[in-house]
Amino acid sequence: MARISVMLSAAFKEAYLELVPGFERAAGHKVESLWVGSMQMMSRLQGGEIVDLVILASDALDALSAAGLIAQGGKFDLARCGVAAAVQSGAPRPDIGSGEALERAVLAATSIVYSTGPSGVHLAGLFERMGIADSIRAKVKICQGEPAGAVVARGEAELGFQQMSELLPVPGIDIVGPLSPDVQKVTTFSAGVHARARNAPAARALVDHFRSPAAQPVIRSKGMEPA
Repeated sequence: MARISVMLSAAFKEAYLELVPGFERAAGHKVESLWVGSMQMMSRLQGGEIVDLVILASDALDALSAAGLIAQGGKFDLARCGVAAAVQSGAPRPDIGSGEALERAVLAATSIVYSTGPSGVHLAGLFERMGIADSIRAKVKICQGEPAGAVVARGEAELGFQQMSELLPVPGIDIVGPLSPDVQKVTTFSAGVHARARNAPAARALVDHFRSPAAQPVIRSKGMEPA
């Protein structure tokens, strides 16, 4: 039996939690999970921390590969996910059916929240391009270590944005919907076997499990599309 250490961000969490127990039963391996925000993950791995498998946004994994931290040929796409918006349960749902409508909704909201992950990076750039970043700066909250939806559920932000897969499991919120195609950002989340993985074959077997046909309905049910 191998003990597979996995460091991953929250976007793939719900599918991961449903899929891992079946793998452990079938393969006889034990999976140890390290839940780390994207920025902290990059810092820890670049600082020399070693795990068997990393699950992260594809472009961030490419940066780790360029630094020699991911095994050659050891990157595998798992799922794709877009950005969505949410309000507190029962609150009015603004129109976000176009980029212009989203801009109006953001300007009208008393407060908004997004994360430090890929969705937040996209939104910060989007608001800059819309020319509203300065005017909304005082009402923007940036969360780290918890879902943006949790901040909305507590009533601490009127409108929250994050990957659909991270908003769906949060109680106390209503999903407004995904961003419209003209302002959407679909992120691919990938798995990478660490260049110094202690249990590389077992880590690859876990990746195969995530990419199997049987895993696809689970991934879709969590707000993502299999890659």
